[in-house]
Amino acid sequence: METLRNIDRNAERWLLLGFYVMLVVTMAIEVLRREVFSYSSIWGEEIVRYSFIYLAWVGAAVAVKERAHIRIDVVMHYLGPRPKALLYIFGDLVMFAVALVALFWSIETVLVSAKFGSVTDGLRISKVWFIMAVPVGFTLMIWRLLQSFLRDLRALRDGVDVYEGDTLFD
Repeated sequence: METLRNIDRNAERWLLLGFYVMLVVTMAIEVLRREVFSYSSIWGEEIVRYSFIYLAWVGAAVAVKERAHIRIDVVMHYLGPRPKALLYIFGDLVMFAVALVALFWSIETVLVSAKFGSVTDGLRISKVWFIMAVPVGFTLMIWRLLQSFLRDLRALRDGVDVYEGDTLFD
């Protein structure tokens, strides 16, 4: 049980760290190869590109978890705990609906890519592994939205302040 809790708390962090390290190391190697040896490879560019794509989608799920997406919250400062919780619940439900539709269509894209056997230009491996970044990201977002929804329902029930995440400026 503790292992699952630890995964739930840190899974995106470890994924982000892995993709970021892969991106930076590959980019450094490619710059070194290009500047020192006057040689570069197409696979390095692809690894960096696809690592960045995974970073973006996993990062979006982290933003949902931490309520760190850009938002205009001027109205929220004037609301009490109950209306604020209701507004956040409404926002989570809308985002949940959008994420479900996007997940459906992103899986469709993966299936089409698998059906036609598209491969990357340099690595010559199936593009499915890289296109999967989108459904993986939306699946993580849906999971985090469900958690956020339950957290907000508890706050509404208990009459306490809803979790708002960290603000950029205070």
